[in-house]
Amino acid sequence: MRLDDFDPNINVEDQGNRGGGFNLGGGGGGGGMLLGFLPLVFSKFGCGGVVVLLIVFAVFGGGLGSLGQLGAPTQQSAPRTQGAGTGAASICASDPAKRAACNAFSSADKTWEAIFAKSGQRFEQPKLVFFDSNGQSGCGAAQSAMGPFYCPSDRGIFLDTSFFDELANRFGAKGDFAQDYVIAHEFGHHIQNLLGTSAQVQQAQARGSRTEGNAASVRLELQADCYAGVWAAQNRDRMEPGDLQEGMTAAQAIGDDTLQQQSQGRVVPDSFTHGSSAQRQSWLKRGLDSGDPAQCDTFSGAI
Repeated sequence: MRLDDFDPNINVEDQGNRGGGFNLGGGGGGGGMLLGFLPLVFSKFGCGGVVVLLIVFAVFGGGLGSLGQLGAPTQQSAPRTQGAGTGAASICASDPAKRAACNAFSSADKTWEAIFAKSGQRFEQPKLVFFDSNGQSGCGAAQSAMGPFYCPSDRGIFLDTSFFDELANRFGAKGDFAQDYVIAHEFGHHIQNLLGTSAQVQQAQARGSRTEGNAASVRLELQADCYAGVWAAQNRDRMEPGDLQEGMTAAQAIGDDTLQQQSQGRVVPDSFTHGSSAQRQSWLKRGLDSGDPAQCDTFSGAI
């Protein structure tokens, strides 16, 4: 995908490697969320279930803090804070992987700001936070094993760029568009957070059973996939031959059924939290085909 160089005013932070382990006190995502689930998963599914959970957090984590529909409020976009990403230029240019992530992040930022402005809604820019092995978010510790994730309290996308190597070599999802899909998916969670859908999902999860909570999480994640497709559609003139297939390959590789089959030799649909490979491909393509966020309503009807 031929993306422009990043806007130097994007909000970027580089934590480097802060060392240390998981933060047991974190909440709402990140390491705290992961550790909170481990005992529950172990008691129900044993070691195999724990392995699946770790794999899921290694691919597009951070889903439970985001969602809502474009519509109601009629406010203008919040003015950009010039220089919000102090040092963004030097951070993004420090290595090719960070530059690629910044380019995709900047493109998503401009695209969604324009979509919100067209709908008369207020847009607020998120931040992109790089870390190396260990970092810290408002949702708890950030670790490479968790994969990229969005933390709603920080309004930030957290990324260890070594995940891109894992995406290509472990999951077989190679190419720049596969990487862009990662960023666009997490940016989709920011959109969900701004629109209030994430809070609605969290409230529903608090009231429902574990199975109902998982089902709500799946719908949340599939909408983020669709939003990723919307971003790509809005930049269709930047796409190159093979980009669509790269995205489809990535979506297939990180479906819950594919990951569970690989890790434990069986599929447990009630434990899905992100959706099957077919569902992830379908919603990514729906966003790509329509370019319309209104077509990303995963909360009505079958998915």
